[in-house]
Amino acid sequence: MLIVADENIPLVDEFFGAFGAIRRVPGRQVSRTHLAGADALLVRSITQVDRALLEGTPVRFVGTCTIGTDHLALDYFAQAGIHWASAPGCNARGVVEYVLGSLLVLAEREGATLAGRTYGVVGVGQVGGRLVDALRALGWRVLACDPPRQAAEGGDFVTLDTLLAECDVVSLHTPLTQVGEYRTRHLLGAARLRGLRPGTWLINAARGPVIDNAALATVLAERPDLRAVLDVWEHEPSIDRALAARCAIATPHIAGHSLDGKQRGTAQVFDAFCQWQGVAPTVKLAELLPPPWLAQVVLDAGCDPEWAMAMLCRAVYDPRRDDADFRRSLHENEAAQRQAFDLLRKQYPYRREVEGLPVRVEGDSPALRQVVQALRARWVPVGSL
Repeated sequence: MLIVADENIPLVDEFFGAFGAIRRVPGRQVSRTHLAGADALLVRSITQVDRALLEGTPVRFVGTCTIGTDHLALDYFAQAGIHWASAPGCNARGVVEYVLGSLLVLAEREGATLAGRTYGVVGVGQVGGRLVDALRALGWRVLACDPPRQAAEGGDFVTLDTLLAECDVVSLHTPLTQVGEYRTRHLLGAARLRGLRPGTWLINAARGPVIDNAALATVLAERPDLRAVLDVWEHEPSIDRALAARCAIATPHIAGHSLDGKQRGTAQVFDAFCQWQGVAPTVKLAELLPPPWLAQVVLDAGCDPEWAMAMLCRAVYDPRRDDADFRRSLHENEAAQRQAFDLLRKQYPYRREVEGLPVRVEGDSPALRQVVQALRARWVPVGSL
């Protein structure tokens, strides 16, 4: 068996090596030539996998080690009898921690209190759902917009326009859909961007085209009260440098790039691959993850909960590092800029997640316990570790 894999997917040899040969290829360069003799193709979100790429090749399994599937031609897969798998939820915690880290940066710069704002989450799936849970667990007011879920389930959802009218933080986590009733391409265009509440913080860690980037650049120039955090971009790896310059935080599509999330994605696709092969998985992610650099945190119950939240989040991940690296990469030369974008992703530094971090606490504090549990860290009273 021959398996072709994006060179940036971790642990491919460890998980898939027993099934045959591995051919590693840069994700943007995967071509029909690479697929000659291949039985399976493993990708991330930057590889468009469609009829033009696959027709006439022997590939019968496609796995994307990511949450999203907008880069996969699923209708064609069904016609051609090609099995496929994605990794729903694999990097959701990483994205939640990116959003929380960004909120801490904005609050610090603005002198704002996070608890006093109203949060709007657009797209309440694997990522958005976890973000809603985290924000509400912190005791903050949250509105959620997800028309497909509302149509299917009912529940406590609001319309997008209601959310934009009432929220002063808007975080986008919707998939990219180009057509149909729930089309999300340019979901936020010029009119909606101009109608944002004064002082709104707008975060996009979903897909770049969910926001009309050209319109956003114009509106940010007109509205210095707005703050934008962009991790995803239209036309990436090409970046609108003028738009990036106007963003409060700008990063190269790495919100979910925690080590845990990337390796979890490989593990999920591996499990689906084994099911397709009709065999039981013999490799477990827990056996491959390295120990985190931060083994535990010890707090006194008398510490300020807001300080504890900032300390715990930043001790594990702070988006300001990624923002600084990204801004240094924005060359005027287009080819150099595109190459730098991909290099930042390929050489992304070690990053773990807050979830599961043991937090030993001397004494008890309901407010502190609430913060620790909202972040999905592990509350450990002293003497019970």
